[in-house]
Amino acid sequence: MDYGKVASDVIAAVGKDNLVAAAHCATRLRLVLKDDTKVDQKALDENPDVKGTFKIDGQYQVIIGAGDVNFVYDELIKKTGLSEVSTDDLKQIANNNGRFNPIMALIKLLSDIFVPIIPALVAGGLLMALRNFLTSPDLFGPKSLEEMYPAIEGISAMIQLMSAAPFMFLPILVGISAAKRFGANQFLGAAIGMIMTTPDLGGASEYWNVFGYHVAQTNYAYQVIPVLAAVWLLSVLEKFFHKRLPSSVDFTFTPLLSVMITGFVTFTVIGPVMLMLSNAITDGIVWLYNTTGFIGMGIFGGTYSLIVMTGLHQSFPAIETQLLSAWREGIGYGDFVFVVASMANVAQGAATFAIWFLTKNSKTKGLASSAGVSALLGITEPALFGVNLKYRFPFFCALIGSGVAAAVAGLLKVVAVSLGSAGFLGFLSINATSIPFYILCELISFAIAFALTYIYGKTREAGLFEAEAVAEQAAQESAKQAETTTAAPSQAPTTQAVAETIVSPLAGETVALASVNDPVFSSGAMGQGIAVKPSGDTVYSPVDGTVQIAFETGHAYGLKSDDGAEVLIHIGIDTVSMEGKGFTKKVSANQKVKKGDVLGTFDRKAIADAGLDDTTMIIITNTADYSEVTPVADGSVREGDNLLDVK
Repeated sequence: MDYGKVASDVIAAVGKDNLVAAAHCATRLRLVLKDDTKVDQKALDENPDVKGTFKIDGQYQVIIGAGDVNFVYDELIKKTGLSEVSTDDLKQIANNNGRFNPIMALIKLLSDIFVPIIPALVAGGLLMALRNFLTSPDLFGPKSLEEMYPAIEGISAMIQLMSAAPFMFLPILVGISAAKRFGANQFLGAAIGMIMTTPDLGGASEYWNVFGYHVAQTNYAYQVIPVLAAVWLLSVLEKFFHKRLPSSVDFTFTPLLSVMITGFVTFTVIGPVMLMLSNAITDGIVWLYNTTGFIGMGIFGGTYSLIVMTGLHQSFPAIETQLLSAWREGIGYGDFVFVVASMANVAQGAATFAIWFLTKNSKTKGLASSAGVSALLGITEPALFGVNLKYRFPFFCALIGSGVAAAVAGLLKVVAVSLGSAGFLGFLSINATSIPFYILCELISFAIAFALTYIYGKTREAGLFEAEAVAEQAAQESAKQAETTTAAPSQAPTTQAVAETIVSPLAGETVALASVNDPVFSSGAMGQGIAVKPSGDTVYSPVDGTVQIAFETGHAYGLKSDDGAEVLIHIGIDTVSMEGKGFTKKVSANQKVKKGDVLGTFDRKAIADAGLDDTTMIIITNTADYSEVTPVADGSVREGDNLLDVK
């Protein structure tokens, strides 16, 4: 890569006079611009050294890649005369540049809290859906399966118990996750959730007499907003007492005072007020749904993928749990947000499949096929960022398809009664009598998005795909000519990428890369791989090879194996902003390492206290050199366990 040229290309595309400040992390340039609309997006999209771009939190981010971005950044600083700043300083500059959005900050907060507990909600939701299958009449006949086959009543009752638990005790799950996000002790957060849902609570009609003041014994099962406020107060109190109590009594009295005060304030003030707010939000959403009907659903469906691009959709589980709670209490219609999300996901997947038929580029075909399947199963980031936004028109064709399908779903009153996979498998979460309508709407979404994308691509963008084919053919011919050129006898042969297995660099729980809360990684722009939610604090070498780059901040390492795989290990999301605090680097660039050698350590508590996610990405950055990069681990892994197969 010609670093000077890439820097010049980026400067030309964003405008030298348009640049306010610049920083970089392990993979991307982070820029603050005066006016994002002045960016020559086409130039950046067509630049072979730029792997992608996106905007978030007032920053325009240009993906370059590990091992290259720091050199490009150095050239950019030289050519622009800007002062070097840290990523944390850049955030402040972005905020002061008039781009700080408190709504986005709230969305990120909700995302950080709810994304980790989604698996538990999905499990409970799908169990709830199975229960609906067993107990709904008119699905397989005039009677329900449970009525037709009394022998399954016991199994049905067990499923009911298992499905209700994650939602009934949702405050405990939220308490744990919120405590981590707010920097409080997670077990104290769980304790607050338990206090708010204990079966001993008699209900709003029962009360405690506290100095003549009647305190309602409200049970906050199924609630979200009250426990969020309570755990925030817990975090404030805990930090306050940690700072002011002597170490000799801190361990005992900080938990005692924090929980006791939080509990009292929760039942007297926070709980009643936040419950009113929670009910008002639910009533408002239901009113909006009733008022706008299928028109509102159509507009929502036509804009949902735009919302996904901003990350705002990560806050929707908080809304959906409220809708489902209202439905369980008989005062709501169910979850229409899930239905809209499903229509949008299927539409984006359909548009991606249309590109598979249109393109002659082998790399795009491979990405389109995998991204399309992923979208149909509910994960759209690879399809959005990897294919549809690259060509633009498929994205907008998909918006039309999802808008029409969502409007039809609104007209037919299709709603979900549980959470689940927002895609073709989403029928499991739909009210049983509406499943045929749901499937019909999914087919409408797929058909419209696919047809519009394919027809438009064939008639209006045919030249684009022909140009791609010519360019790929020229590249292949150039590669063949390079292969026929005889190297000098004394020249050492270059290392070729061959099949190998990459082991896990740390212990923890595996996470699908597509579900990581960072579009650079989840979209596959940096390459294919996997993520691990760490349970330890040490990162080891996953290969025998060479350290190509070891960031001074200790949050990321780039290695090249002896067999040719280029592996990026990125500890946490946005942890570059910690500027090395909590990280210890044990290796340096160009150092030879063996599998199991310690690369560095990190402090998970420090990451949590900074309000960041410690999920660690393991990416094969030269994915294009392989036909397959396949995760081989699922669930818990230890350091040294097989993690990825590359071949």
